[in-house]
Amino acid sequence: MGFNDTPSGERIHIGFFGRRNAGKSSVVNAVTGQSLAIVSDTKGTTTDPVYKAMELLPLGPVVIIDTPGFDDVGSLGTLRVQKTQEVLHKTDIAVLVIDAAEGMTQSDTDILQLIQKRQIPYLIVYNKSDCLTGHAKAAQDEIYVSALSKQGITALKERLARLKPQETSAPLVSDLIHAGEFVVLVVPIDSAAPKGRLILPQQQTIRDVLDADCTAVVVKENELRRTLAQLGKQPALVITDSQAFASVSNDTPQDILLTSFSILMARHKGFLEEAVHSVTALDRLQDGDTVLISEGCTHHRQCEDIGTVKLPRWIHEYTGKRIQIETTSGREFPDDLSSYAMVIHCGGCMLNGREMQFRMQHAHAQGIPITNYGIAIAYMKGILKRSLRVFPSLAALIP
Repeated sequence: MGFNDTPSGERIHIGFFGRRNAGKSSVVNAVTGQSLAIVSDTKGTTTDPVYKAMELLPLGPVVIIDTPGFDDVGSLGTLRVQKTQEVLHKTDIAVLVIDAAEGMTQSDTDILQLIQKRQIPYLIVYNKSDCLTGHAKAAQDEIYVSALSKQGITALKERLARLKPQETSAPLVSDLIHAGEFVVLVVPIDSAAPKGRLILPQQQTIRDVLDADCTAVVVKENELRRTLAQLGKQPALVITDSQAFASVSNDTPQDILLTSFSILMARHKGFLEEAVHSVTALDRLQDGDTVLISEGCTHHRQCEDIGTVKLPRWIHEYTGKRIQIETTSGREFPDDLSSYAMVIHCGGCMLNGREMQFRMQHAHAQGIPITNYGIAIAYMKGILKRSLRVFPSLAALIP
């Protein structure tokens, strides 16, 4: 998979913040070498966060985010400021752009405090340095540039590269298998499956299996039993789409490890342990409770969509209660979760690790249990302990 194909959730997210007309969009264009953002002398030209996936040397694959001015005013301005604050939830590196001629203002200080509170690596960029009459001395976390003349832009990119976060996420599956082993991937092809392609977690898992020098065998759920019988060698692991958990468990011998793409993705995003601890909230649901089902992507809903159709049906069947279901998708995630009895989240393949961690911590801070599609489905189907055997310490938590 090349740089251009790197999923958004696996890219470093660089957010550019600052007041209106500080030159954020000009700095973005200078750093990227492209006209990604509209530039104007009129304040408030950037009205919504602008996202652009690209390769930025020497960092590699990134998502550049240009945000509206933090000092925007009026009712629309308040909404824009809110959108800007939401961008911080997914920002891996923050760039605070300040007009060098005006210096740091209270608005700039407010943004900086939010960045520091979230412990986001940051760089303060004083733009329009060509307008200064004297030589300005930059502090350790500062740099002076001119987006107009491109002065200091190369140094800025090098400084951003030094802020690149250390890779701390677990692999999807490569650490669970050994070179030369077989892994069987069960991929249902139904009305909800995208035409002509596999969904992202399936693609990523295949790549991770290959990176581990193992063999990936991809089958539909109705071919699993025959494939296992004809394989001639016991696979190290069977990985299934969560919606096929029940039938796949029946067709997979007990001495073969079984898990799901969603469970692997939850571990990759640092969300698995919390999801396991929270799943028992399903047993405490009462008539009238509301469950939030949240997806990180905005795919077209099909008649048997897992988030809006299958999961609600399974929840009603499992609990026997009159449960209210609400859904969110994409970048939407409620600030106030107090009206929900629990949250069930997708694997988060389209969200970067920082945003997935924020959502988990946000729910935890409000005392709302948050679990994962795969964990919830396996629990309701009575096979969670088996699906976690590949992670013994977590399997031990299940009776």
